[in-house]
Amino acid sequence: MTLSVVIPVYNSEATVGPLVERLQDCLRAVDFEVVLVNDGSRDNSEAAVYALADRYANVRGLSLRRNFGEFNAVLCGLAHTSGEYVAIIDDDFQNPPEAILTLLETAQRGDFDVVYSRYVDKQHDWFRNLGSQWLNYLTTYLLGKPKSLYLSSFKLINRAVVDEIVAYAGPFPYIDALIFRVTRNVASVEVPHMPRHLGESNYTLSKLASLFLNVLFGYATLPLRVFAAIGLVLFGVSVNLGLILLLGWGLNWFTLTGWVVVLWAVLLVAGLQMLFLAVLSEYIGKLFLAQSGLKPYVVKGRKDVR
Repeated sequence: MTLSVVIPVYNSEATVGPLVERLQDCLRAVDFEVVLVNDGSRDNSEAAVYALADRYANVRGLSLRRNFGEFNAVLCGLAHTSGEYVAIIDDDFQNPPEAILTLLETAQRGDFDVVYSRYVDKQHDWFRNLGSQWLNYLTTYLLGKPKSLYLSSFKLINRAVVDEIVAYAGPFPYIDALIFRVTRNVASVEVPHMPRHLGESNYTLSKLASLFLNVLFGYATLPLRVFAAIGLVLFGVSVNLGLILLLGWGLNWFTLTGWVVVLWAVLLVAGLQMLFLAVLSEYIGKLFLAQSGLKPYVVKGRKDVR
């Protein structure tokens, strides 16, 4: 099979059907399958996913037992694909399905492992755009991605990289971080980005903050190194300042009272401890959950490609 299309579905009973119908039309020249993953939707998306799996022989429907999050749903979908290339597309029609062919042609022509989409004019609201911008800055320095590359959720990945990604067994998958742990042979191609016609974005401040912290503490040791450097600098400054205070007191430059020294030392040490404990707690929490046997997703039911 040439192509698999993974679609994470969340509260999209009104759009998932038309999206699959459009995929059947625009990809008819390609041997492809569609993998729908219902991520614990609160509406009738689960029934819609199963109905589409019954209707089309090349559609597989999966439903998770609860809402695990977009990346977990995508990871589940990737694990159930068989195509030589796998496209990931959202269920909101902001990415036209026809653009999948553009990604596929770019990957085949340039022999790229991954092809990301990029937009001239993004139709997300300002809040989503701001969050994406900050996340791209973060991933540039933590993951070593090219500065000019925009990490879009709409992308195409070849089979070899997909097989490496699905080997991840922790509860906090971030697909782009897993990609850059495997390959740097990536490209991007311009595709249209359409306004959202139905529903509203599921990205909230808490979800963006959670993703930011997941990338910061789950896929890089840079925060530890930064705070270690800060600790060394502050330790050096405190030692030098202590010597200056001691020298000034010995040469009678000023009167040094004990409570001033104690207060300075206590505030410095307490501040450092709070900073380091905050960072350490993030890592310990991630390690605990990763080693506790929590799965990135749990499949409730499925209907396979016929």
